[in-house]
Amino acid sequence: MRALLSVYDKQGLVEFARLLVSAGFELVGTGGTHRDLTAAGLKVTQVADVTGAPEILDGRVKTLHPRIHGGILGRRSLESHRRQMAENGIEPIDVVVCNLYPFTETIGRPGVSLDDALENIDIGGPAMVRAAAKNFQDVVVVVDPGDYDRVGKMLAGGGMAAVTIEERRRLAARAFQHVAVYDSVVAGYLSIPDRAPPPELPIGWRLVTRPRYGENPHQVAGIYATPAEAGGIVNAVQLHGIEMSYLNYFDADGAWMAASAFPRHAVAIVKHANPCGLAVHDDQVEAYRRALSGDPVSAFGGIVGFNSDVTAATAEAMKGVLYDVVVAPGYDPGALETLKSRRRTRVLKVAGAAEGRWHVRTVSGGALVQGPDSAADDPASWKVATKRKPTDREMSDLAFAWRVCRFVHSNAIVLARDNAIVGMGAGQPNRVTSVFLAARVAGDRAKGSVMASDAFFTFPDGIERAAEAGVTAVAQPGGSVKDEEVIAVANRLGLAMVFTGTRHFLH
Repeated sequence: MRALLSVYDKQGLVEFARLLVSAGFELVGTGGTHRDLTAAGLKVTQVADVTGAPEILDGRVKTLHPRIHGGILGRRSLESHRRQMAENGIEPIDVVVCNLYPFTETIGRPGVSLDDALENIDIGGPAMVRAAAKNFQDVVVVVDPGDYDRVGKMLAGGGMAAVTIEERRRLAARAFQHVAVYDSVVAGYLSIPDRAPPPELPIGWRLVTRPRYGENPHQVAGIYATPAEAGGIVNAVQLHGIEMSYLNYFDADGAWMAASAFPRHAVAIVKHANPCGLAVHDDQVEAYRRALSGDPVSAFGGIVGFNSDVTAATAEAMKGVLYDVVVAPGYDPGALETLKSRRRTRVLKVAGAAEGRWHVRTVSGGALVQGPDSAADDPASWKVATKRKPTDREMSDLAFAWRVCRFVHSNAIVLARDNAIVGMGAGQPNRVTSVFLAARVAGDRAKGSVMASDAFFTFPDGIERAAEAGVTAVAQPGGSVKDEEVIAVANRLGLAMVFTGTRHFLH
């Protein structure tokens, strides 16, 4: 029996090789793998001694040879395959141990050159892995060091027969996954960005963790990282607290993305996917207090996100309110000490928003793909549609409320004052109900507030309801066939209204 070993990641390699030797395998190795195993005192045959051909082209060609691939792909159950292998001096290879060049790590380095990236595209490795996985009924393929101990003990305990066909099939699937993710990263790196989704969309997500369940206890779930992305919630460092759940990740991402969209100190409090509180202020403690006042009832058990390092004073101000997750780019020592007194609260340190090139949502039979909502909103370009122009204070609040709309699930209505949410309505089948809900949450605070709507008003009833609550100015995209009717009502009620020209649906 022979085992071919060719790995970049040497973790656990020597121990696994020793198990293979104890099971009676002859070892064959390439380049650095051969060197490391030999240095560990193991007897290893060079691939060049098997092929009769030296490694050439700076190592680009070493395993691409019939005596390697014939040994992997030959079907032992077919007499014609056995005869051809014998005629060509090809000995079977029963175990293939391989993982690939560090392409993802390479392109993640700042300033990496195209030449460096191309040199780290593995060719021979994927070919061997695919060949072994295709022939898994005869060949055991191992790409994950996490499988070494279990597979090694199987082989050492009972040889090839001890590795069941079900286990071989699992290992083959893992091998194809390994290569598929690798190829997806390469394809993504080489793609030239344009406005159209590609004809085929390579995803290549990598499993980060498996929460206990998904949205409900009967649903399985996994958390995956996108290729070559180092930032975002999925890659956050958990500094404290119990295990993150599926919905913790989902809502924490909403809080982090919302807070990250603003300058100064921004604080976002998210509950069930929507920001029930969001505020910006030059003082972080004040930003937090204003965010909390947006809807203190809904904030209980929610997620709070910061776009700046949490201070000790802010952590003290958070006392008395239960939060499932706190997310920020960093924490002052005193803040972390205070937050760690909350036994269950997860404390996450996050780097970068990691918006991603494509947003993917699965539906029955496939997926819906779109680019991120990254349109630049410039209040200076907005059109004043009413007789009255917004005051400077109203315009500042309209710009704030309009940006918040990006993070509220439609039909989105945001009431704001002094760069803080005072009321929010979302997820309703009609816009006037969202206005009603936002006004109800705001109560007396709606008086003197402004309103932003993620899409245009089809009817003037939403404007009328807002005016009744005390709203003084409105931002909306415009573009409805009823725009003139809506403008007329706003003029009659003394509201200022601007058309942004851009819609921000978030379903």
